[in-house]
Amino acid sequence: MSHALPLSTRFPALSGFAPLTVPNYRRFAGSNVLAMSATWMQRIAQDWLVLQLTHSVAAVGVTTAMQFVPSILFGLHGGVLVDRFRRRRVLMVTQSLVGLFSLLLAVVALTGTATVWLVWAAAFAIGCVTVVDNPSRQVFVNELVGRDHLKNALNLNAAIFQLGAFIGPAVAGGLIGAVGGGWAFLINAAACCVTVFMLSRLDAEQLVPAPAPQRRPHALREGLAFVLRTPAIRYSIVMLAVLSVFTLTMPVLLAAFATQVFHLGASGYGLFNSLVAIGAVFGALASTRMVHLRLRTVVLWGTAWAAVLALAAVMPSVQTFGAVLVATGVGSQFFFQSGNPLVQLTATPEVRGRVMSVWVLVVLGGQGIGGPIMGGIVDAVGARGGMLIAGGVPAVAGVVLSVLLARRGSLKLAVSAHRPMVAITAR
Repeated sequence: MSHALPLSTRFPALSGFAPLTVPNYRRFAGSNVLAMSATWMQRIAQDWLVLQLTHSVAAVGVTTAMQFVPSILFGLHGGVLVDRFRRRRVLMVTQSLVGLFSLLLAVVALTGTATVWLVWAAAFAIGCVTVVDNPSRQVFVNELVGRDHLKNALNLNAAIFQLGAFIGPAVAGGLIGAVGGGWAFLINAAACCVTVFMLSRLDAEQLVPAPAPQRRPHALREGLAFVLRTPAIRYSIVMLAVLSVFTLTMPVLLAAFATQVFHLGASGYGLFNSLVAIGAVFGALASTRMVHLRLRTVVLWGTAWAAVLALAAVMPSVQTFGAVLVATGVGSQFFFQSGNPLVQLTATPEVRGRVMSVWVLVVLGGQGIGGPIMGGIVDAVGARGGMLIAGGVPAVAGVVLSVLLARRGSLKLAVSAHRPMVAITAR
């Protein structure tokens, strides 16, 4: 009797796609392509609508803040909820709410009754839902594929997210120019309905058992203590924090380059976002080849990503600027696909939701802080000066952090993506 060899043995180059052999994950990933594309369409339409209503890049920065400030205010409590309830049910509720808010934006945009305050209110409401949705989505991957496929599943999720970031802005740019951005909001509302339907159709018996939800006293404090006492998580999040405040404010910067530097309008804004996404798709897929996850890799990739972004500030033409944007997309994914799995695999299942809520808090909260800051900087010093600051500050911070960690021996921290137990060493 012959037995089929595992995918990674028969085709080593395709081992990164092994999670797609899991039916539940395959369904989840398929619906995510549509969901992520529609999400990016809404982001582009939302930013452009605010720019049309106010003619201010700083106002676009405020829009970013409205969507991410809830993570600063409530983000850690979101992780407590994720560890307390069944993740699939949580996702079904959060996606239903996002769909309702998207439908509201579609109505006001299509009827010409939108105001900047209403858009900001909707962005804030969606941000409140995201406080729970994002860590739930991150942790739910464990239940779909288990530990053996977790790292590659996270890589594929990132590739899907960035594929959406490539498709969404391109479609949104054409849609805005042809019929207006209101339809982008309507498409996102429909995509949320598809996601809820998909979640309801997953085979519950095939999900990997998760720790039973439980109410624990001092649950929030317990999660924070785990983050602070675990060097692999603590230092990864420090690097992430600096990048989130400065480097992840790309929508504000790209809107400024599209309007102030290259004068390309909405189509140029969509093009620039799509170029970043092209690089990110390649980076997410290429990063599946990483087997050993090291803190050293997290810090160095974060530094390289920021340095390339600073280089974009001096590019003289659309062509050279676009080429560097592709490189920033690659760098961003090597950072996230070394940092995110390292954090998840280091955290124990009982606190993983709370640990990932800290990660999400830093990603989204940093953008909430950085959005208006970078918007104000761009208004003060111009798009090129803003881009130089957005990349230069995290690059310098990464170098400083590298030196400090090297002196302490903390860059020796590592974890294997394929071992049943997390192995961490430090000197």
